[in-house]
Amino acid sequence: MTDPNIAAAIANRKPTARLDQHGDTWQLTMERDLAHPAERVWTMITDPTQLHRWSPVVPNRALDSVGPATSREVAGAAEEDAEVLQVDQPRLLVHRWGPHQLRWTLEPTDGGCLLRLEHTFGERPEAPSYGAGWHVCLGALEAALEHAEIDRAVGPAAKDYGWQRLHDAYADQFGSPS
Repeated sequence: MTDPNIAAAIANRKPTARLDQHGDTWQLTMERDLAHPAERVWTMITDPTQLHRWSPVVPNRALDSVGPATSREVAGAAEEDAEVLQVDQPRLLVHRWGPHQLRWTLEPTDGGCLLRLEHTFGERPEAPSYGAGWHVCLGALEAALEHAEIDRAVGPAAKDYGWQRLHDAYADQFGSPS
């Protein structure tokens, strides 16, 4: 069970993301300054056991080598096609999740590393949902890095982390689709 203070901290973090159009696609970019070395964060973004603690992408294999994979958001859900496109451990992971592309970059800093997530997708109106979802998941990643016992914040459980308020805040930040 998640500590209500952790859920509140995730929900109350200021929404920050950038949304850019690239041709027919959209790219949501989010960053987190993490107090952990890139090698530790790398494990959290590539190991299925660790991904299951915080991420909506739970693959059938480690995301540490180029090639096909499948993933599920929750047990019993249909498998989603996935593929690792690029790996440069522990700095860069690029993979597909269904039709979406996720690019994870880890840059060392004096206090740990800067994580940058670039999520590329096709439909502009989905941006606030992805912003809110990744906001919650990246907050859960930070808590997991601190060894906090948390409930996975995906699907309906994300509402316990302020998903709806965050969705509305990202919709305001991104403005109306043109």
